[in-house]
Amino acid sequence: MLLIEEKYKPVAKLLLSSGTCPRCVLRFCCVGFPAPYRLPYKELADELRKSLASDGDISPPTKKVRLEELPECEWGTEIPPDVEDPDVSEDPETCNLCLGILQHHCSKEFVKKIFDTVQSAGYEFQDFVFPVSLPAQLLVREHSAWLQAQQEIRKQDRVLEKADIIQLKEAYKWIIHPMISEELGVQAVSKSLFEVGVVFCHQDTEDDCHFLATVCKDCFKPAKNKQSIFTRMAVVKALDKIKDHDFCLHFPWPPSSPKTTCQVVDIQCNHASVFVAGRYNKYSRTLPQTPWVIDGERKMESSVEELITEQLMAVFKADSFNFSSSGREDVDVRTLGRGRPFAIEMVNPHRVNFSKQEMKDLQQKINNSDKIKVRDLQMVSREAVAHMKEGEEEKTKCYSALIWVEKPIDSKDIEFLNDIKELKLIQKTPLRVLHRRPLASRCRIIHTMKAEYMDEHHFRLYLKTQAGTYIKEFAHGDFGRTVPNIGSMMKTTADILELDVESVDVDWPPALED
Repeated sequence: MLLIEEKYKPVAKLLLSSGTCPRCVLRFCCVGFPAPYRLPYKELADELRKSLASDGDISPPTKKVRLEELPECEWGTEIPPDVEDPDVSEDPETCNLCLGILQHHCSKEFVKKIFDTVQSAGYEFQDFVFPVSLPAQLLVREHSAWLQAQQEIRKQDRVLEKADIIQLKEAYKWIIHPMISEELGVQAVSKSLFEVGVVFCHQDTEDDCHFLATVCKDCFKPAKNKQSIFTRMAVVKALDKIKDHDFCLHFPWPPSSPKTTCQVVDIQCNHASVFVAGRYNKYSRTLPQTPWVIDGERKMESSVEELITEQLMAVFKADSFNFSSSGREDVDVRTLGRGRPFAIEMVNPHRVNFSKQEMKDLQQKINNSDKIKVRDLQMVSREAVAHMKEGEEEKTKCYSALIWVEKPIDSKDIEFLNDIKELKLIQKTPLRVLHRRPLASRCRIIHTMKAEYMDEHHFRLYLKTQAGTYIKEFAHGDFGRTVPNIGSMMKTTADILELDVESVDVDWPPALED
């Protein structure tokens, strides 16, 4: 079996004699297809040695030496064979490049550990993606090997680009993907809602990249959410910046072969968020949309959000949720008609597959409450949720308000309101919400109004308005902060006693058959 191209054989000999495992040798010899990596480890090692032995003996091993000890013109040349040759017929216990990942973490026993972790987590999934988190110091060791391999290739007037080398993650996935797929019974794909990931750590070599912080100080900046400044991105940035000569001054070749292998510190399972949408009606005047807590004290015993998500969390088995809606109503305002659109992100759900009937049953459980009702409950995509918020202020909403006026009126006193169209208001941020919203003046439009006389101090007003209009302030004026207002137009003191949202004119989510 031809494992590597002729031009890469000097690189292979150099790496094998310096404590590099056969699979990493393949990577640095740019073997870009999975089959050789998947060979049983001993079989691969034997095949590789046969391939190289046919060309003559493997080059003498390199002693640990700093490149600056040699004249620059001799970088990459053979080190004089004045040291004892180790037995190159034996593989290193721990590879000095992958730190044992391609040697010891591709076994059936390790795959069984992954399988047991996934099974015990209890997720529903149809395929999976396999992210791998590697120690940052591996980048430094690979950079060192690349500089050496580059020198060998230059002897043939060829170039070895760093991008040509097969990434450790890619080689590892070539080996382990089929094994995990077979065990789980589903395929590994490049994009999936479900991920099974492993996190590797190797404490014995963590100091390998510390010299970079001295040479490339501006690449390493403390971050609040990072335990170490030596992140992979920071190390990549530093290696791109550091000069080859400076690198070789601080990091010798070959890298030491550690006595211990990389450890798996975590096997992680996670499902991407799924989204549930619908419309809700609120029939109570003592129910906030979201939990109402002031200074740590709860003001109401429940909320629309909680009455809906309590049932969803139970069946989706999610870690948490995020609730959003097309606007919000005050605690004392009812939402009638077809209801207000809402969407809920279920974070890391364990169950994600539901039939239409199961969603109907779930909707019915929510609707056992006498305070709210939900309709059109359905699963939607993340992208679809954005439609709920798009152009929110350009949408319209319809209200029904019970208005009280101080001076006695008859039906003729309110007829003029029916003729008003496209009334422009200037509304300063209401005093009642100023503690949580910035002070600003906003232009809002009352598209139409219809007034129904009730008695000499009361009438009902139906309004169609631009979304974002403060209806209560339009009634009483908010001490002159909303102009014009019902009070100023009728030349009396006015206030709002009851307010209902009759419709939220957002055509989302799609209506479902009852």
